[in-house]
Amino acid sequence: MEKKLFTSLLLFTMFSGISFAGITTESPLSIGQTLSSSNEIYELGFFSPPDNSQNQYVGIWFKGIIPRVVVWVANREKPVTDSTAHLAININGSLLLLDGKHGVVWSTRESSASNMSRAELSDEGNLIVTDNVSGRRLWESFENLGDTLLPFSPLTYNLATGEKRVLTSWKSYTDPSRGDVVAHITPQVPSQLFTMRGSTPYYRTGPWAKTRSSKLSRLLITSEGTLMRFRHIGTEWEVSYQAPANPCDVYGVCGPFGLCIMSDSPKCKCFKGFVPKFPEEWNRGNWTNGCVRRTELDCQGNSTGEDVNVFHPVANIKPPDFYTFVSSVDAKDCYQICLHNCSCLAFAHIRGIGCLIWNQELIDVMQFYAGGELLSIRLARSELGGNKHKKTILAIAVSISLFVILGSAAYGFYRYKVKHNAIITTDASEDSWRKGLKPQDVPGLNFFEMNTIETATNNFSLSNKLGQGGFGSVYKGKLQDGKEIAVKRLSSSSGQGKEEFMNEIVLISKLQHKNLVRILGCCIEGEERLLIYEFMLNRSLDTFLFDSRKRLEIEWPKRFSIIQGIARGLLYLHRDSRLKVIHRDLKVSNILLDEKMNPKISDFGLARMYQGTEYQDNTRRVVGTLGYMAPEYAWTGTFSEKSDIYSFGVLLLEIISGEKISRFSYGEEGKTLLAYAWESWYENGGIDLLDKDVANSCQPLEVKRCVQIGLLCVQHQPADRPNTLELLSLLTTTSDLQSPEQPTFSLHKRDDRYLCKGLSTVNEITQSAILGR
Repeated sequence: MEKKLFTSLLLFTMFSGISFAGITTESPLSIGQTLSSSNEIYELGFFSPPDNSQNQYVGIWFKGIIPRVVVWVANREKPVTDSTAHLAININGSLLLLDGKHGVVWSTRESSASNMSRAELSDEGNLIVTDNVSGRRLWESFENLGDTLLPFSPLTYNLATGEKRVLTSWKSYTDPSRGDVVAHITPQVPSQLFTMRGSTPYYRTGPWAKTRSSKLSRLLITSEGTLMRFRHIGTEWEVSYQAPANPCDVYGVCGPFGLCIMSDSPKCKCFKGFVPKFPEEWNRGNWTNGCVRRTELDCQGNSTGEDVNVFHPVANIKPPDFYTFVSSVDAKDCYQICLHNCSCLAFAHIRGIGCLIWNQELIDVMQFYAGGELLSIRLARSELGGNKHKKTILAIAVSISLFVILGSAAYGFYRYKVKHNAIITTDASEDSWRKGLKPQDVPGLNFFEMNTIETATNNFSLSNKLGQGGFGSVYKGKLQDGKEIAVKRLSSSSGQGKEEFMNEIVLISKLQHKNLVRILGCCIEGEERLLIYEFMLNRSLDTFLFDSRKRLEIEWPKRFSIIQGIARGLLYLHRDSRLKVIHRDLKVSNILLDEKMNPKISDFGLARMYQGTEYQDNTRRVVGTLGYMAPEYAWTGTFSEKSDIYSFGVLLLEIISGEKISRFSYGEEGKTLLAYAWESWYENGGIDLLDKDVANSCQPLEVKRCVQIGLLCVQHQPADRPNTLELLSLLTTTSDLQSPEQPTFSLHKRDDRYLCKGLSTVNEITQSAILGR
């Protein structure tokens, strides 16, 4: 298809040199030669900028398109002038640009590689140096961007190190050396793209959910600071986006709480309820100091101020900077979240993103002719004025007596209940937890005596110990009737407290499914808290998956069966059980295997019940396991069915690869499992992600499909992930699959500095281009 598109544009006389497949130690690239991608879209070679023919640069451009469009330059700061200059690769796997008598003028980093490395140009326009022996990538041009972003060359921001992968403008149209303008993404969620002139913000896109780009497109940052997106149509480039495009696009032009109006003159005005901070300067057209409130908010102590504060909606707005992502709740809940947070100054519910709130000055706000978002700003109620305010006060005054009477009655009843419950609690003995369990809550649950469990486990002997976790230990036991059991013994220092313990007992005793572990009973005696489960002969999935010998026992057909079984168990939890449960800690060690290697989901201490089929909640206590947490849960505490789907996606990729997400690191750049899985799927459908120890037993199409499903499950936005019903359908049919976006939330190398008592912290976020709202 691409070849036909370019046929009329190819002028081979312009490229009379030799084109070949790759650069090796035996075959360097000389002036007059070119290296093409296999799809004939991109080409690497030597070029001279317009009006600067004496200098030669190594660059990548779109092949066959005239005039030439260069998208990457190697030796930006040091052009070569000698006709014998060439691009070579040495025995250490480093690319070297040599300029005759002047020697090396540009090179990539040194690396430990075999004496068999080669450089190739990928179909995405990425120049890649690979070690032929290990297959490891030693270097790639996508990690060293210039002034252009191609559809699959990501901008990144490493939260752990602060390192950014950025675009840097050319100094001028004829000089590719680094200019003064830089474009980069921010570490916010959702991210936005900034252009900077030196250290000064010049333009920002605003928050964006995601974008799609065609193969023949590019994003360019010019030496003047303009961000431009081009799309190739027919025989020319079309500008589909350009910014700044008007004076209102310039960052912060109207100052804090100032609104830039594209259609008005003067173009800056204050939001309703605000006045110019310095009126004289404002009237002279100096708006940078912005506006201040005319009436301060009445928000004291823990009060939300909802009696005296209101929200004023402003339409067609580019959302201000310095937002905070709360969750992907609906607009009504977004309003409630801001209403009950006294420090929330404004909120907006944005389609495809979710709820954003602002807790500080509103800066860089623009109002479009049409489109944009609805921004609701918190104002003192008096700012809306008129009879409505008086009527509200009168209504409050009239109803206050009734409120006091009802409140007193309710408080009296509450005190009676507290006192009554306190008497019951005081009278309870050391087994008060057990007495707190009502028979109707836990039908069929057995209460074991402590001496029975001590006998069954040989007094919790080390020889009977099956495993150790943050909650305590698990022991194998045998009852007097010969029945084998597993006993979870919670330690006194366990992170699983009374709430989680009771939660697990009540939940799991009511859940009955072949892919869920079954609880037999509990034991509560003194400080001891024990949960007794059916014994799983083959213990947990991680004992097979991450063991060099035992992993051979679960070949691909068995792994695929386990994947489907876990999905069926998850469907039961989310949709088919009468309780409707979100697990919140789905991971490989919580998948147990029976004697027939059937998977059973276990550990419901963190699970939560809900009603209906759609549910989302927020918690201040983020608990779970590093690597399995969905972005919205780790960042904001928001959990839903889709956060379990994210965890399943990670689990699925672990089962396919036999690699643990918290330990996986590929190449010198330390690619995460999610990043490596995406790369594998994009390049060859994901088949090389499969554990090499079981490769002979696989169905390639089945493996590729599972990799793609795993990537769909770990999409950044919950709305882009399948629900559980769709997930099982995808795993059990051959229906068409959507193409996943590159994962934008991925954990880098494990670093204990970022872990604290089981909480997860994001170490790296990667987002790909570009245009925002």
